[in-house]
Amino acid sequence: MSDHQFRNDLIGFIPPLRAFAISLTGKVDRADDLVQETLLKAWANRESFEPGTKLKAWLFTILRNEFYTVFRKRKREVEDADGIIAANVGVHPEQDGHMDLTDMQQALGQLPVDQREALLLVSASDMSYEEAAVICGVAVGTIKSRVNRARARLGELLHLNEASEFGPEPEVKAALMPKTGHG
Repeated sequence: MSDHQFRNDLIGFIPPLRAFAISLTGKVDRADDLVQETLLKAWANRESFEPGTKLKAWLFTILRNEFYTVFRKRKREVEDADGIIAANVGVHPEQDGHMDLTDMQQALGQLPVDQREALLLVSASDMSYEEAAVICGVAVGTIKSRVNRARARLGELLHLNEASEFGPEPEVKAALMPKTGHG
């Protein structure tokens, strides 16, 4: 594969890499740093990429490994796991969608890293269980189990009991429903 083609392929994978990185780190600036480091490592090691294999899986593996490297280095930093510091610094969003997203991000942050990673690879990054298993270096059954446990835990954390709880609030649904009858 030529350098030009490799470069173009790398650029094409920036959006899914960034989405996965944001989901792992929970912070856009750290995610951008993680993606940048991933791209630099991929470029520096482009000769080791085997044409005919999946570039996406190779890049996600580099990103995942870099995330764990950074994660180990940052163990000594002060974390804001419950969001108390961030809550006092920022302005709270006013729209329900933003609130739901914030709730989801906080719930994702409470999942064990291996479960969050498996869930994001399969659900958010549109990878098969098999691809996710290769990236994580575990059996397919392990990925399926992690995804299942992650989904169940998210449901608990977000207090969701059934699928009908997703979407607009009942009042909004009622306002959006077409009127029937003449009453």
